Amino acid sequence: MPMIEYRLNHPLNAADVAAVFDASGIRRPSNDLARIERMFANANLVLSAWDDGKLVGVCRALTDFSYCCYLSDLAVDQAYQQHGIGRELIDRVREAVGDEVAVILLSSPEAMEYYPKMGFEKVENGFILKRAR
Repeated sequence: MPMIEYRLNHPLNAADVAAVFDASGIRRPSNDLARIERMFANANLVLSAWDDGKLVGVCRALTDFSYCCYLSDLAVDQAYQQHGIGRELIDRVREAVGDEVAVILLSSPEAMEYYPKMGFEKVENGFILKRAR
C-alpha cells in the first residue's frame, strides 16, 4: 500500500478531478471541466488523497458546520480502492464537521452496499428534485 497524503481544502485541478472520477467508476460530467471546476469552487469542504503528487481520491461536501453536511462526491481511483482511502476521507469529513452535524448523501446504485459498511444508515424520508441535465 502506498503512503497516502490527505489534504483539506487543497486547490484541485479540474482535469485531475475528472481523471479520478473516470478511474473510480463514479458517474460525473468528467467531459465538462468548467462544470467540475464550479462544483469544487463552490464546495466548502473538500478532502483529497494523494500518492506521490498524484490525485487518487476526492471527497466534496457542502456544510454549515453546525447541523448538516451533504457529502456530494466520494471517488477513489479503482487502482487504489480496497485500501481504506474512502473510509479515511469520510472520517476526515466527520472530523472537520464535528459530532453535532449529520452527514447526508445520495448513493449511486453501484455504491448502495458500500455506505452501510462505512456506518451510514439508510433513510426512507428523503426527497429529490432531479437535475434536468
